[in-house]
Amino acid sequence: MPKNLIQQKRGKGSLSYRSPSHRFGADIKHRALSTDTHTGTVMDIVHSPGHSSPLCKIRYADGTDVITVATDGIFVKQQVVNGADAEVKSGNTLPLSAIPDGTLICNIEGLPGDGGKFVRSSGGTAKVISHTVKGVVITMPSKKQRTFLPSCRATIGVAAGSGRREKPFLKAGRKHHAMKARNKMWPTVSGAAMNALSHPLGGSRSSRKGRPTIAPKNAPPGRKVGMIRPRHTGRNK
Repeated sequence: MPKNLIQQKRGKGSLSYRSPSHRFGADIKHRALSTDTHTGTVMDIVHSPGHSSPLCKIRYADGTDVITVATDGIFVKQQVVNGADAEVKSGNTLPLSAIPDGTLICNIEGLPGDGGKFVRSSGGTAKVISHTVKGVVITMPSKKQRTFLPSCRATIGVAAGSGRREKPFLKAGRKHHAMKARNKMWPTVSGAAMNALSHPLGGSRSSRKGRPTIAPKNAPPGRKVGMIRPRHTGRNK
């Protein structure tokens, strides 16, 4: 009898495939949106298995604690400022309208007040290109340009931990533990390499391993594997 595909089992939400978010610390976001300028102190540098970059715990003068992405060069007891009047310095958070062109930024808000959604991985950085009537144009790490609202906030600097990918895993055991900490699906096995009962493309009872990978139009969830809607079929000429 065929078994559920791995994507079907993961989507069910069982404990085996649930992300251990209880070990990821608090929500990573900027201070709540405000028109005032607030000064805080970096209390600690925090490690979270759910984030590739280090995190920093900031305590503001009014007693508010915020955990956000640490920038390169930040240190404990450093003073950081959140507001439109803040200095353009690494670690400070400003609205995009107050950040000059050519500045490197990270942890960018998609909408004003959402706490930061873009460029948060270790070593990630974006660059402010120009301020236009429609918004602020930013070059993302993928080299694509995106326009944000001027009231969206971002942190000045480069996300810390840029050397993370320079050290190789060297063996599968270290890779296993790194993926296990975040419950990522690893290793990834192609459907044609599986047994026939484990995947629609599995098995090798023919001269050609696998089967035509055009999924039926009305296939149920989980059956849509392979080439969902190919542009053409047959041999390329």
